[in-house]
Amino acid sequence: MTTDTHPAPGTNPATLSGTPQRRRALEAPDVAAYWAERRRYLKRIRKVPEVRQRYWRALGIYLLRRILWSFGFFPVFIAFWLPLVLSAFNPVVMASDLIPLLQEFVNSNPEQQASTLSSLVIAWASIGFFFLVFDFVLTPFKSPYEYEADVYMRAWEQLNHDQLPDKV
Repeated sequence: MTTDTHPAPGTNPATLSGTPQRRRALEAPDVAAYWAERRRYLKRIRKVPEVRQRYWRALGIYLLRRILWSFGFFPVFIAFWLPLVLSAFNPVVMASDLIPLLQEFVNSNPEQQASTLSSLVIAWASIGFFFLVFDFVLTPFKSPYEYEADVYMRAWEQLNHDQLPDKV
């Protein structure tokens, strides 16, 4: 048994309420109106000094938080956690392993000390940049402009609810 999905001859497919053509014909202008209104509102609020100031403050706090997290917490955590794990969570073993290394560093010549310090700085920076890239990917910036536009568009949808299709 087969079902015919084509409309009967002589009927206009755009007037049938259940067909995908009818839904597409309805949704495209409504969705376009939604996004056009959102773009207009975003263009309007970009000129408001308070929102612009809130944007720059939020961006600065976001960048500072990401940089401190990536260069402050992760390298320090790894620097202490890895030796602690390798010493089987025994700080006495960790200290007894590190004391000869520190004495060797202090007794070495300045060129070797500089080389060791530059290696530590390179390791710290590489760990920091590695986590910074992944931190930017995993926690994207949430713009106050987008938040304001979301709130406005929810209100706009409420006002224009009768003109919008169900899935907008």
